[in-house]
Amino acid sequence: MSVLLNESISLTPLFRGEVENSSQPDRSRDLGSSSSSAGNALSPGSLDPPNYISDTEDERVSSLYRTLLLLAGFMMIFQTIGINQTYGIFQEFYTSQESNILDAAGNDALVSLVGTIGSGLTWSGCILVSPLLSLNRPKIISLVGAILMSLGIVLASFASKLWHLFLTQSFLYGIGSSLLYYPILAFTPPFFDRRRGAAMGFVLSGSGAGGLVMAPALRFLLAHVGIRWTLRILGLWNLVVCVPVACAARTPPGYRNATRISLNLAKQGTFLFQSLGAFLQAAGNVIPLYYLTTYSTSVLAYSSATASLLLALNSAVNSVSRIGMGFLADSVGRQNTMVFSVILSGASVLALWLDANRTRFIVFTIAYGVYAGGYNALLPTTLAEVYGVQNYAAVNAAVYFIRGLGAFFGAPVAGVILGTHERKTNVSPSASWLLRMRYDHVVLFDGALLLGAGACMAYVRWLDAKKKGRWMWKA
Repeated sequence: MSVLLNESISLTPLFRGEVENSSQPDRSRDLGSSSSSAGNALSPGSLDPPNYISDTEDERVSSLYRTLLLLAGFMMIFQTIGINQTYGIFQEFYTSQESNILDAAGNDALVSLVGTIGSGLTWSGCILVSPLLSLNRPKIISLVGAILMSLGIVLASFASKLWHLFLTQSFLYGIGSSLLYYPILAFTPPFFDRRRGAAMGFVLSGSGAGGLVMAPALRFLLAHVGIRWTLRILGLWNLVVCVPVACAARTPPGYRNATRISLNLAKQGTFLFQSLGAFLQAAGNVIPLYYLTTYSTSVLAYSSATASLLLALNSAVNSVSRIGMGFLADSVGRQNTMVFSVILSGASVLALWLDANRTRFIVFTIAYGVYAGGYNALLPTTLAEVYGVQNYAAVNAAVYFIRGLGAFFGAPVAGVILGTHERKTNVSPSASWLLRMRYDHVVLFDGALLLGAGACMAYVRWLDAKKKGRWMWKA
């Protein structure tokens, strides 16, 4: 963790330097670096000022605050997405014979729905949080979110039935995480210009770091203090971390909140296929995270401790990948990097997870961690690039709402395909073969979702170039 924090500080002069060199607009920059160019992509000839800070206002932003914002954003993602990504550990416990939830054992479809509603609301709740940003009270919004999020986790420790989990670890947690997540995520990109991809890559790498730390920590707590105290400790830890994080939220100078998408923009092919791609990618992205641990224990006969280590390995690789994808995107193009990362993530699912033995599954765990980081790290920056910063707030809220719907869809459908089942130690060879076959169907479903998302992103890339009147290899 200290290495990651030190890295964020070392990035500060880089971001400060870009401001010092931006007193005059540089028309030769790529489209993602110029708000006017990006804005003209939607409304040719428009001279409307952007929602966010101008170059002169940007100069007033201190390098210290940029560093604090990077750290706060990193820790916010560390908590919200880190908890979401490690829900598979709770799912593995809730569906086991040791579960404290009486009607959850073997019921992967409903138990996964608890997690997907929580993580889905983190994204889809943005459509309701976005209008609140016009109140210019991001700290209060985020603080309320931190409290509700922690309360949902703690109250889940008293649950004994599935509907208790839906109220607490699902809805209450999800609403709180959205209130914490969106103000910081929406207000971070405007404070960075040319190196926006690297900045967001660092912030969003917090999800991998969160998974890396939380997966073994949760497994250790489950083994030593049980599910109830594990949830209580997690809730208290979340409150301690997220209250200072929420206090770092700040409205960019000159910000004007645009919460509605114009009908003309909503009918554009770029937005329609961007939305479809967001839905498919979110649906496909959560499936490996939720079923990595259950596949490890049920099919490969790994222990629960080993399964949590594999999840931590995936998170560690994903964290490094998000930072690397951000720097790569600034060099070869943000849209290019995002398109290929989505396509390669789908290819890795089909090539490495399908009928995987232990060795191939470990390779898949690493490969998927590398490729899946690109879309999540680069989505905010590509939205600003394609739709213009003056439309960023509205488009960002809408796309993340659609991503939440995708999260609702992916893992529960995979659970229905998988059906109810017992753990490896209790099943016959014929039942084990049937279970492996069901997992193969889940893999095919997941691969189709991710490859479909990659096709949509590639088409958005082509439509964006067509709308701007020329093809640029770096975009």
